[in-house]
Amino acid sequence: MGEQHALWNGPAGQAWVESQEVLDQVLQPFEDLLVGEVGEQGQVLDVGCGTGATSLAVARRLGSRGRCTGVDISEPMIALARSRAAKELRPPTFIVGDAQTYPFEPGRFDSLVSRFGVMFFDDSIRAFANLRRAAKGGARLHFLAWRSAAENPFMTAAEQVAAALLPDLPARRPDEPGPFALADGDRVRRILVESGWKGIHIRPIDVPCTMPERELVRYVTRMGPVGRALQHVEGATRARVIERVRAAFDPYVHGADVRFVSAGWSVAASA
Repeated sequence: MGEQHALWNGPAGQAWVESQEVLDQVLQPFEDLLVGEVGEQGQVLDVGCGTGATSLAVARRLGSRGRCTGVDISEPMIALARSRAAKELRPPTFIVGDAQTYPFEPGRFDSLVSRFGVMFFDDSIRAFANLRRAAKGGARLHFLAWRSAAENPFMTAAEQVAAALLPDLPARRPDEPGPFALADGDRVRRILVESGWKGIHIRPIDVPCTMPERELVRYVTRMGPVGRALQHVEGATRARVIERVRAAFDPYVHGADVRFVSAGWSVAASA
């Protein structure tokens, strides 16, 4: 199994499970954008569905007129998604699998969506070609991906200030699987063209996000590279890292809320 499988079935997946409620709150505006693009009937695939928020929202939109299927490589995240779906009248179906290679029924889906779930493929062209095979002729693909780290300072503030205290913190490499793998819009277009998609439209979106201030320390000490590194740090060093990291977020704190703008791409294409 590859590095992404180990990551999302280990510390990263568990962190998302434990932080599901606050992460869904932060990403709600993006979910609303995606769900608004889905038709009111048909078969929908949610790629990299995580703990299931977008799949659940799509399934509610479809009602009895269609069906949503979510796929994700993370067993713990899918387990939570299934638990959440069990409370629904018309629940989505969830698959544990790598969308890059999963043997979807050819030509099955009328629509494919992803809320920040397509930046983690080892081979993006192979992945989007596999998704293209799973799509009906004329099906629509609509996904959201982050723009660059420089345009998303909130997402990288923790690692920038923690690096001096955590010498083993891994440096981000351009185009590697991860949040910013699709930051280059021209690269996104090339990937989609080479994997067989047409009618490609890529537009930048800048979306205001919020979370409760009371969740901030929990968020920054569990998520991302710093959160994973802190699992192996104790005592005075851990306390210093948390103090320094929390101070770096002061510009984003407004009373009881943390507010920031997320810079992403909204990408649409046709099969």
